[in-house]
Amino acid sequence: MPPVTNSSISVDCVVFGFDGSSLKVLLVKRRYREADASGDEVYKEDYKLPGSPIFDNEDLTTSAYRILEEITSIRNIYLKQLHVFSDPARLSERDLAWLNSRYGMDTRRIITIAYYSLVKLNRRMTEHTALRRAEWHDVQSVKKLALDHKEILMMALSTLNRQLLNEPIAFELLPRKFTIRQLQTLYEAILGVEIDNRNFRKKLLTSGYLRALGDKEEGVAHKPAQYYMFDKARYEKENRKRTKLNFINWHE
Repeated sequence: MPPVTNSSISVDCVVFGFDGSSLKVLLVKRRYREADASGDEVYKEDYKLPGSPIFDNEDLTTSAYRILEEITSIRNIYLKQLHVFSDPARLSERDLAWLNSRYGMDTRRIITIAYYSLVKLNRRMTEHTALRRAEWHDVQSVKKLALDHKEILMMALSTLNRQLLNEPIAFELLPRKFTIRQLQTLYEAILGVEIDNRNFRKKLLTSGYLRALGDKEEGVAHKPAQYYMFDKARYEKENRKRTKLNFINWHE
């Protein structure tokens, strides 16, 4: 017997990925019926964020991880709660009718808790999401989404922008080893600005958080670039030192 859903609370997930040149967001296709100019009902399609009502035996985070694992096949995934969308008028009558029909519910209002997630976009990931009938879209190309999901996406993107400048979350989107050029391209894709290459490289290398791996790119037309790895342990150790209260004795 399938789990019982809670018809008044849902979880929606903004899943970001990076393909080496642009920031992507994972979307699923929605099919719905709508009356045309003659009054006949026709099927139409649009896109929405991955999500569902929570099950009665789930807490919010468990529901978000379930949704993400179903669509990406990954259990250990970067996940942050974004915002609670609770405006009583946030969904139209048509959207409520679609949701009630899609999930077998009977509700007049749905409160959505949104999360955002960062994944490493590779062939295995794209193959699995395609099997789940989900598609990766360039964030900058998304003009309209179903329900109020464009608003959710824009809030997630704004939050990602701010977080990128204060935390090393960029490395959640990159492969284990990467070049400085790849990292710069990622920053430019998220922030939407051009970054001075020389200054960016200097700040990275003097930060002490990148570890040179000793190997370089192969089979490229340009001069092979050095591969690096993010030293997460060192970053976390230094971050603890910066944030600790000076009246507490810490033992390393």
